[in-house]
Amino acid sequence: MTGKLPQSFQSLTSMKKIYLQNNQFTGNVDVLTNLPLDDLDLGNNQFTGGIPEKLKGIIQKSNSNTGSSGPAPPSPPGAPPANRSSTHSKKSGGNGSPSSGGGGNDSGAKSGISGGGVAGIVISVSVVGAVAVIFIIKKRRRKSSTDIEKLDVQPFALDSQEVKDTISTTSTEAIETPTAVPLKPPPINPHKSIGGDDISAKPIVPQKKTHTAERNVVQYSISDLQMATDSFSVENRIGDGSIGSVYQGHFDNGKVLTVKKLYSSELRNPENFVKMVPDISQLDHPNVTELVGYCSEDGQHLLVYEFHKNGSLHDFLHRMDEGSTRLITWDSRVKIALGIARALEYLHEVCSPFLVHKNIKSENILLDADLNPHLSDSGLASLMADVDQGLNHNIESGYGAPEAAVSGKCTTKSDVYSFGVVMLELFSGRKPFDSSRPRSEQSLVRWATPQLHDIDALEKMVDPALNGLYSVKSLSRFADVISLCVQPEPEFRPPMSEVVQALVRLVQRANMSKRLHGIDQDSDAQD
Repeated sequence: MTGKLPQSFQSLTSMKKIYLQNNQFTGNVDVLTNLPLDDLDLGNNQFTGGIPEKLKGIIQKSNSNTGSSGPAPPSPPGAPPANRSSTHSKKSGGNGSPSSGGGGNDSGAKSGISGGGVAGIVISVSVVGAVAVIFIIKKRRRKSSTDIEKLDVQPFALDSQEVKDTISTTSTEAIETPTAVPLKPPPINPHKSIGGDDISAKPIVPQKKTHTAERNVVQYSISDLQMATDSFSVENRIGDGSIGSVYQGHFDNGKVLTVKKLYSSELRNPENFVKMVPDISQLDHPNVTELVGYCSEDGQHLLVYEFHKNGSLHDFLHRMDEGSTRLITWDSRVKIALGIARALEYLHEVCSPFLVHKNIKSENILLDADLNPHLSDSGLASLMADVDQGLNHNIESGYGAPEAAVSGKCTTKSDVYSFGVVMLELFSGRKPFDSSRPRSEQSLVRWATPQLHDIDALEKMVDPALNGLYSVKSLSRFADVISLCVQPEPEFRPPMSEVVQALVRLVQRANMSKRLHGIDQDSDAQD
């Protein structure tokens, strides 16, 4: 194995023994510093830099390879290059004969591999083999060439800096890392903030939620909101959601705001409404709809939000008119997916304590004048009952994760599933559940998932409104992200920070293609 140790090794918080000897790893070993290791072998590699103090004792007692007990040198004395390739001598035709079981201890000494080294290699091969078997069972191979297999889920193995480094380089070296390993993403700290590059040159790096600079939330009276909405008239009604009705309000200061009138029957503890408003108001992210004010009076509970003139993503996708033609572009759809992914990354991994949205759907994604997405109803889950009309509606409409339908509980992983369904909407232009279609096509996830790894099928599945104006490889990478998000088993779905990284990488590759004279095939081949 070659290259640097992946940053994801930091997440192996239960790992006790690691054997990495007899490879060609480079870089430092700092990612292993905080792991609870009691047995570590790094011998016969090309590591540079010193050994962290926490690892020195472990390496000294477990190391069985000559020259690797000190600060891991680039080429340990007593371990010449020929020894490193001895285990591959059948392929390379080197001077050393392959181990055949008859070499005894003398043969082992010549190759620099001890009994512990052999055990380490066997364990490593077994783990990779097991993951590969899972990968084959879980995902059907595409009919396309191997460059599509290489994506494609690889961004899930990289941290933010590695994504930037990979995209910024113009190297044409092939990526040899197996794509099977990231299928089941490693666990991460739910409070860790991982910011990705923005579509623009200015990256959005989310910060930890804080209450040190609280926003001023306006407390409205019922009469104020009645005047703004013309007594909640039908003409001002924007829509009816699972937890409340939404109205457009025109206020005396000339502002147009959105007024959400919550169904009192759906509130878990109405008396906690006022207590929760400050927490909801502190949600501060460019892709999360801002709470402006509230009203709690005479048993009524209302929330006032910023207004977005282009309405919901649902309306744009499923009620197309002349004013929504801009959304037809593929780039706009990727931009919307990335914005909502960042909003969920913020809720799941930046806010402390983290928040589960529970109601991810295209109706709750609002679009501003520039088609930037804003996730509404964020933070309301704490006010609503776990098994309520909203959750049931989410399941029946095709957004709900399988485990939520069984347990009645939503988690960050069920949010990831619902986001994957929204991505399918953006991809196909279809509703998550459509009773007007043939029975086999009514459930979008059930119809689409068997085809997500077939490059020929993708072009037949994509929204006809796109008129063929897209990169096939961009479709393929987008479909890979969808596939991981809608995995039936929650543990196979990636955290949102890794989804953000994958979508950022997709956008950066597309931008690179445009810079290279619009030759998508050439740039993608080097990606």
